[in-house]
Amino acid sequence: MVQNKTSIQPASLSEIKTEASLSKWTILKKSFRKNWDLYLLISPVIAYFIIFHYVPMYGIQIAFKDFIATKGIWDSPWVGVKHFERFFDSYYFWRLIKNTLGIGIYTLAVSFPIPIIIALMLNEVRNSKFKKFVQTVIYAPHFLSTVVVVGMLILFLKPDGLINQTITLFGGTPVDFMTEPGWFKTLYVFSDVWQTMGWSSIIYLAALTAVDHSQHEAAMIDGASRLQRIWHINIPAIMPTIVILFILNAGSVMSVGFEKVFLMQNSLNMSSSDVISTFVYRSGILEAQYSFSAAVGLFNSIINFIMLVMVNYFAKKINKTSLW
Repeated sequence: MVQNKTSIQPASLSEIKTEASLSKWTILKKSFRKNWDLYLLISPVIAYFIIFHYVPMYGIQIAFKDFIATKGIWDSPWVGVKHFERFFDSYYFWRLIKNTLGIGIYTLAVSFPIPIIIALMLNEVRNSKFKKFVQTVIYAPHFLSTVVVVGMLILFLKPDGLINQTITLFGGTPVDFMTEPGWFKTLYVFSDVWQTMGWSSIIYLAALTAVDHSQHEAAMIDGASRLQRIWHINIPAIMPTIVILFILNAGSVMSVGFEKVFLMQNSLNMSSSDVISTFVYRSGILEAQYSFSAAVGLFNSIINFIMLVMVNYFAKKINKTSLW
C-alpha cells in the first residue's frame, strides 16, 4: 500500500499544478470578458511600450559591436566592452558624470519637495475663487514648450535684459548669466521648478482629497494648530504617494533632459552644461559613432536602473512602501 501511495503522489502533484494553471487561465478569461472595455482602453499604451521601448532593445547589442551600416546589426563584428572602456578612459568621463549627477540631484533636491509644499498650502485655502486663480497661474507654465522657456531665459537674462537692467539700476554690475558656467545648474533647475511645480502638485492634491475630515475635526477639538494637523494628518496620509514618486524620480536622476540642456548650452558654459545625453548626441548623431554612443547610453540606463533598485529597497525597509 505504501508503494502504491508513493507511486501515485507525483501524478497527483502534477494534476494539482495543472488544475492551478487552468484556474488562473479561467480567471484571466473571465476577467477579460467582464472588463474587455478596460483592456481595450489600455491596449494602445501597452502597444506603445512594446513597439517603442521593448522592440528597440534588440539594437542594444551594437554597444558591444563595431556597427557597420552595410553589414547591419547582426553581422557587425563583436568587440565586447571595448566602447565602455574607451568611455571610462576618456577625458570627458568624470566631467560628464559630475555634471549629470550634479544637475540630477540638484533637480531632485529642489523640485521634488516644492510641489508637495504647494499642494499642502492649496489644500488649506478655503476661498475657492482665489484657489482656482492660483492653480491656473501655476499650472500655465507646464503648457509652454521647452523652446519657449529657454527663449524667455535668454531674453530676460541677456546683458541688456530685464534682470541686468534691474541690477544696474541698483548699482550692480551686469552678469551674462547664460554664459557663466557657475549659473547654469541654478538656471536649469529653477526654471524647471517654475515650469513643473504646479502640474506636479496635482497628484498630491488628489491624494489629500482622501484624507478623512473627521480626523481634522478631532484634532481641532484636542487643540491642534493648523501646522500640527498638516504635520500629523495630511503628510502621513500622502506619504505613500510621496515615497512612490520619490523612487521614480530617483530612478531617473541620470536622465537629465536633453532638449533644455542642449538649448541652454554654448561653448562658454560647456564645462557645466555638458551631460551624458548631449555627449551621446554629439558622438552618435554628429560624429556617427553609433556603437560608442550606444555604449554610453546603455551605461547611463544601467546606472539609473541600479539607483531605482537601491532607492526602492531602502524605501521598502524604512517606510514599507515600494514599487515592488
